[in-house]
Amino acid sequence: MQAEGGLRERKKRETRAALAEAALRLALEKGPDHVTVEEIAEAADVSVRTFFNYFPHKEHAILGRNPEHLERALERMRTAPPEESPLTTMWFIVHDVLRDLENEGELSRRGELIMGSPNLLYQLMMASFDDERQLTAALAARMGEPESAVRPALIVSTAGAACRVAMELHKNAPGRPVRELVDEGFQLLAQGIDPAFGPNQSNQKGHS
Repeated sequence: MQAEGGLRERKKRETRAALAEAALRLALEKGPDHVTVEEIAEAADVSVRTFFNYFPHKEHAILGRNPEHLERALERMRTAPPEESPLTTMWFIVHDVLRDLENEGELSRRGELIMGSPNLLYQLMMASFDDERQLTAALAARMGEPESAVRPALIVSTAGAACRVAMELHKNAPGRPVRELVDEGFQLLAQGIDPAFGPNQSNQKGHS
C-alpha cells in the first residue's frame, strides 16, 4: 500500500514536471502570449483536463509553480532550530528552491522569459504575494508575534525582493550566478541596507 502511494506521488511529480517543461519550451519557442493550454497538454502527452489538475492556467505552468516548494518552506519554517535567525531560515528556504530549479536546468531560461514578459511577471508577483502571506503567518507564529507585526512580514518580503532583484540583475549581467547575487542581497539585508538612515536628522538640518 505504501509502495503504491509512493508510485502515485512520483507519477504526479513526473506529470507536473512534464507539463512545466513543455510549457516553458513552447513559451520560449513561440512567446508566452501565443501558447495555449491545449498545446501544452499535447506536448506533455496528457489531456487538457489533466493539465487543470496541476495548474489553474498556462502562466502557472510556464512559471513552473510547484506547491511542494511552499509546503517544504512552511515545514522548514516550523522546524527551524531555535537558535537560527529568521533571515537565516529564509536564506535556506530560498536556496532550497534555487537548488530545485538549477537541478532542472531551468533557472536562467525561465528567469529571462519572466523578466521579458509583463504578464508572467505580474502572475509571479501575485503568486509570490500569496506565498509570502503564508510564510509570514508561519514566521510570526515561530517568533511569537501577531500576524500583523511588521518584522516577520518585512523579513519574508525583503527575502523575496532579494530574489527578484537577483533575477533582474542576472538577466542584465549573466556572468554573475543568481546564487551569488541572492547571497549578496541577503548579506546586505543582514547588515542593514542603510545604517545612516535618519529622516528626522535630515529634517532638522533642513530647518536649521
